Amino acid sequence: MRFVPTYCLREGMTLGDNLYNNYGDLMLSSGTVLTKEYVKSIERLQYNGVYIIDDISKDIHIINIINDSVRAQTVKGIKDVFIHCEKGSPDVKPDLKKVKQQIENIVDEIFENKHLMVNMIDMKVFDDYTYYHSVNVAVLSIVLGVALKMDRNELCNLGFAALLHDIGKVFVSKDILNKAGKLTPGEFDEIKTHSLLGCNHIKKGYGVSNSSYMGILDHHEKYEGGGYPNNLKGDNISWYGRIISVADVYDALTSDRPYRKALLPSDAMEYVMASTMTLFDSKVVDIFVKKIAPYPIGTCVRLSNGYTGIVVENFEELCMRPRVRIFMEHGKDVDPYEIELADNQSLNITVIEIV
Repeated sequence: MRFVPTYCLREGMTLGDNLYNNYGDLMLSSGTVLTKEYVKSIERLQYNGVYIIDDISKDIHIINIINDSVRAQTVKGIKDVFIHCEKGSPDVKPDLKKVKQQIENIVDEIFENKHLMVNMIDMKVFDDYTYYHSVNVAVLSIVLGVALKMDRNELCNLGFAALLHDIGKVFVSKDILNKAGKLTPGEFDEIKTHSLLGCNHIKKGYGVSNSSYMGILDHHEKYEGGGYPNNLKGDNISWYGRIISVADVYDALTSDRPYRKALLPSDAMEYVMASTMTLFDSKVVDIFVKKIAPYPIGTCVRLSNGYTGIVVENFEELCMRPRVRIFMEHGKDVDPYEIELADNQSLNITVIEIV
C-alpha cells in the first residue's frame, strides 16, 4: 500500500488500512472501496491522507509499531483526561487507571517490535491535534527508551510522562493555543507556563513517579540552555525531559498547525539533526535517526534523476537512503523495478511526490 493525500483521493480507490474516527471507533476497514461519500467523510474529519492499495503497491506491507486500535483507544483515553481536567475542579482527579493500562499495552507492543523502524505518517484528525500529538509523542519516546535499553517500568513511566507532557495546556487560554498569527511576548509567556502548571497538577496525588513529572516539567528545556521553565543545560535536564523534547518537536513539526503547514518527515529529521547539542542531547538524536524513518514506507518520492517511486524498505544505519520501487521515469509509466539508494550514491531523494 501507499500513502495518498486526502485531496488526491478518488472514487474507486481501495483503502489499505483501517481508518478510525475521532472517538476511536472504526470508521472504514481495510479493503473498503472508496465512494464519494466516504471521501467526503475523510475530508470532514480533516485527515491529511490515507493508505490505499493499487497494483504498484499491493505487496508493500507496512507493519505499524503499535496496533491501530490501541492507538485510537489511547487517543480517546487521553482526550477524556484532558476534558476532565478542563471541566472539573483542579482538586478532582480523573481516573488514570485506563490510561496507564493503555501505556503498558503500547510499551509491550513496541517491545515486541523493537527491531522495526517507525514508519509514521501524520494521520491526525485536525480538530483533535493535542490528543493525537500526545499519543505520538508517547510512542516515539517509548521507541527511543527501548533503543536506550530502559526496563519495562522505566518505559511505562517515560510513556506516561510523554502522554501527559502537554496536560498543563488545559490551564492556558484556548485563544492563545489556537491563534493563527504570531504570539505577542505576553501570550508566549503564558504558553511557557504550561510545563510547570502540568507538572504541579500531576504531582497532586496522581501516583506518578518523580521521573515522570520531571519529564513533563523539562520537555521544553534546551540542551545548550535558554529553555523553560528553569533554563537548565545539558545533563541537568532530566533524562525523560531530553527524550520527550526530541519526540515533541519532531511530531509538532510534521503536523499541520493553525499558523503553518506541516514539514515533511525528512525535513523535520534534518531539523532535529541540525539541532544536536543546541536543542537536543546528541545521545538521544543518535538513536532517533536510526529508529524514525524520514521517508516512511509507502511514501512516493522523486529522485534526482527525475524518476518517481515508492519507498519499500528503510535501513537504520542509512536512514536517508531507502530502497525505492521505481514506477515512473520522467513522467512516463514503466514496469516497476527496485533500486537501493545505498548502492547509488549519485542519486538522492529530492522531494516527496504526490502521485
